[in-house]
Amino acid sequence: MQLIESILADSAAVAAIRRDLHAHPELRFEENRTADVIAKALGEWGIEVHRGLGKTGVVGIVKNGNSPRAVGLRADIDALPITERNSFAHASRHPGKMHACGHDGHTAILLAAAKHLARHRHFDGTVYLIFQPAEEGGGGAREMIKDGLFERFPMEAVFGAHNWPGMKVGQFAVKSGPVFASSNEFKITIHGKGAHGAMPHLGIDPVPVACQMVQAFQTIITRNMRPIDTGVISVTMIHTGEATNVVPESCVLEGTVRSFTTEVLDLIERRMKTVADATCAAFEASCEFEFTRNYPPTINHAAETEFAKSVMAEVVGSENVLEFEPTMGAEDFSYFLQARPGCYFVIGNGDGAHRAGGHGLGPCMLHNPSYDFNDDLIPLGATLWVRLAERWLASSK
Repeated sequence: MQLIESILADSAAVAAIRRDLHAHPELRFEENRTADVIAKALGEWGIEVHRGLGKTGVVGIVKNGNSPRAVGLRADIDALPITERNSFAHASRHPGKMHACGHDGHTAILLAAAKHLARHRHFDGTVYLIFQPAEEGGGGAREMIKDGLFERFPMEAVFGAHNWPGMKVGQFAVKSGPVFASSNEFKITIHGKGAHGAMPHLGIDPVPVACQMVQAFQTIITRNMRPIDTGVISVTMIHTGEATNVVPESCVLEGTVRSFTTEVLDLIERRMKTVADATCAAFEASCEFEFTRNYPPTINHAAETEFAKSVMAEVVGSENVLEFEPTMGAEDFSYFLQARPGCYFVIGNGDGAHRAGGHGLGPCMLHNPSYDFNDDLIPLGATLWVRLAERWLASSK
């Protein structure tokens, strides 16, 4: 493992920043203190700072030489609405808010890289350091783009990373093409006709309509999509009724749809609406169908993925660069990859053995109240960011 000595020397100080951020988590578009901490650190290292993109986002600029070439490195900075179960010293001080996905660690990694890049500047060109808010459901990447991210900071490519529990520290995983799915939500309100539970023939019961609909949705996956395509329809909420002896007036179904391509998503949405309308018609009921598209699929560009793999191999050896298995989770880095070439990859966070006394009883998995980021990743991730930026700016376009 070829770690940069100056980053190793600073890793304890950067880990202290990470733990401070962990203790003071902020939810999407509320990351004001977090942005203050980031901007203060960047400013102390002589890095030009821009704030306010995507409301609470921060962009740092490190330049050297005369080359017009530029590359972007991104970290997400927001926390989750989860009550932490850990009791160690840096556990969340704000009930109901927690860095349960490691965004505090992603921020620390990019800060460590920023410090080295600012002090040594072994490159010719510009590195844009993107500290993005509101990844957890707020579409912060989209909002930064709307605020002119790529016009104000014209980069050739953009790269992002996420820690990955269960994968060994010292390993990376990456893949070209789709790696994270699109994230979408639906809400179907079925309108029937209320009646006495003992005289259902006098009403129109929305409950059996909902049951038929839930079952029929799965045939979209198994009978309408090509078997080689991938998609998920999960009905995760059913709300209806107020009393055991009353046929309810209405029933609400809600859930999520995931896919790796827009074509599959278009098919699922179209067929879901058809199934919902036709099922209601068969029972003489009616419905309102709402379908909300949130994050698009995260699709890595082939050339940038191969480039990132080559840098990873230099840092940890090719045997520690794994093929990433795509996940149906979603990631708003997808918006960046729609606007610029780039690559999104994962870095091993270990099996949780790094957690000292005071951690919760649950596993160290993402979005778990017993999660904690592994600080051993800071020098490794920062080394990769530095080498990737240096190599990119030195490469031929």
